[in-house]
Amino acid sequence: MFFNDLRRHGKLAAKRHPMYEKNKFGKLFMYFMAVFCAGYLIFIGTGLAYAFRDGFPGMEPYHILNKALLAILIIDFLMRFLFQKTPTQEVKPYLLLPIKKNRALDFLLLRSGLSSFNIIWFFLFVPFAILTVMRFFGITGIITYSLGIYLLVVFNNYWYLLCRTLLNERIWWIVLPIAVYGILAALEFVPDNHPITTFTMNLGEAFIVGNILAFLGVLILIALIWLVNRNIIKRIVYSEINKVEDAKVKHVSEYTFLERYGEIGEFFRLELKMLTRNKRCKMSLRTFGIIVILFSVLLSFSTIYDNAIMKNFIIIYSFVVFGVGFLSQTMSFEGNYLDGLMTRKESIFNLLKAKYYLYSISVLIPFVWMIPAMVTGKLSVFSAISYMFFSIGVVYFALFQLAVYNNKTVPLNEGLSGKQNTGTAYQNLIAMGAFFFPILFCRLLDTFLGENAAQWILLILGLIFVLTAHLWIKNIYIRFMKRRYKNMEGFRNTR
Repeated sequence: MFFNDLRRHGKLAAKRHPMYEKNKFGKLFMYFMAVFCAGYLIFIGTGLAYAFRDGFPGMEPYHILNKALLAILIIDFLMRFLFQKTPTQEVKPYLLLPIKKNRALDFLLLRSGLSSFNIIWFFLFVPFAILTVMRFFGITGIITYSLGIYLLVVFNNYWYLLCRTLLNERIWWIVLPIAVYGILAALEFVPDNHPITTFTMNLGEAFIVGNILAFLGVLILIALIWLVNRNIIKRIVYSEINKVEDAKVKHVSEYTFLERYGEIGEFFRLELKMLTRNKRCKMSLRTFGIIVILFSVLLSFSTIYDNAIMKNFIIIYSFVVFGVGFLSQTMSFEGNYLDGLMTRKESIFNLLKAKYYLYSISVLIPFVWMIPAMVTGKLSVFSAISYMFFSIGVVYFALFQLAVYNNKTVPLNEGLSGKQNTGTAYQNLIAMGAFFFPILFCRLLDTFLGENAAQWILLILGLIFVLTAHLWIKNIYIRFMKRRYKNMEGFRNTR
């Protein structure tokens, strides 16, 4: 009964949210993408069944796939950083009620374990099992195999939740997953008998034959990591409620060198303080930085992403990730204190210019990290410069349009004890377009005009928008002021 009440409260809160109607289109788009991904996984699962049968005639195809279970779980773990957030159920009111605190936290974990994200791998494994397992073990083998894979994915979900929760508190916890996967890699590749892949192969076959010990072992691991998660989340939630971290200010940066630039310098300083002092912004900044470093290392020293499409994706992603992460929320962070900003003439105009200058300068960070790729010959200097200017010109122009339409306040410091914050349809569409349109555009230019001409076109287009930035920012400011009362009402309603 208690869990049903909490689930009903969550649904009512979502329906009563002022942004509920505006998010419907975005949800439909996400459902479409989910169906597309499901179809893609079905195609992969079917193809793997035939590929393994022809490529490894001495082994059954499901043995080969079971050997890769750890690799699939690692991919699942990394995918969750892009698509899955930590539980954000509003737990604070329930912690103040005379109910067992562990029950409220158990609901968070139960909801995470039952998330639809955990069944996405069924679309790969079930078609694969139908083609490879069914002829030996029948329907029962497919059911038990699918159940075992589901339990592994649920365990992986809680493992991700543990790492992400700790990482949200201290960036140094990134060492935990790196150490665990590093140890597993060493155990796999150092001995000649490859014990890890052998173990996963035997575990997968145990699932197929319905070995009860295999299921019990995974269930025990899920229970243990459940308890660890509950204790850690309880401590962090109470820390957020009591605001313990607010008293631990060790150093305050005033950025006094920006005073010479007048009001724009003040807003530049405000943006820097927002990024470096507020929990949500700091975590996003660190996450984006880690992703850029990882992509730069892969591009520079690996041959995995040497094809043109993946190379374009990595370069464009590295240059636009900071802009998409923060500029797609333009004015949403400021919604916490927008009333004060509106008391000064043209303060929003100067704020937008300061944002543009800051995030344009920020692309120098991925540019520096791509120097190894330039040294190793994976990327030319001219290509990096053309992509950089295209990002701060054309892509930033599109992202800044959201300043006119964003009217939902995004909390700066709320985490596990905060409320859900999903983007609007405009934010979702423009953010996805900022990633995928440049890739498609570059690919078309490369195909029809050649790589050199494509780089020149990207550079020229980027320079046009950069040099005219003051004009289109002024236009955005004028359009924002026409909608200011509607937007301010939305910001107030969602604080």
